Amino acid sequence: MQIPTALTARLPWAATAIRLGLGWVFVAAGWPKFTDPEGTVRSVRAFQLVPETFVRPFAYALPTLELVLAALLVLGLLTRLAALVTAALMVMFIVGIATAWGRGLSIDCGCFGATGTTVADPVAGYVKDLLRDTAFLAGALVLTWRPFSRLSLDALLGLTHPPRARELVTIGAGDH
Repeated sequence: MQIPTALTARLPWAATAIRLGLGWVFVAAGWPKFTDPEGTVRSVRAFQLVPETFVRPFAYALPTLELVLAALLVLGLLTRLAALVTAALMVMFIVGIATAWGRGLSIDCGCFGATGTTVADPVAGYVKDLLRDTAFLAGALVLTWRPFSRLSLDALLGLTHPPRARELVTIGAGDH
């Protein structure tokens, strides 16, 4: 499949927008959890997926991981690795939300901090959360596929090189 040349010039800028957008999301999600560890513990516990022994360690580690990913994504450092971890985290969140919905739980997911409220309409609430996290997963997968972006430490340090022109123009089986 041929990608128009005009589009190939925009791919690094699109990756930059995705990288910065995901970084902002992790700041917005991680900071409230980091500053309210007990609320995060309550949110993790509400999902009923993590054994009680691991609820606190998980709840304390999650916002730290989110903030580390935010820093890596905003700086454009180790972008492919950060995107892979982001994708794995999004899959975990999607599974957690889907299982809560499937088990009929009406909980505060704590995605952007514990609000102390439950989902008023679980179907609409969980569908919205699942769609949002699926979009974030798609962005992370794009960065995993093409981590080269503008304004990144990866490029400055030579950790990620821009794809050769042939790699940008042709996408298909055997062309990678």
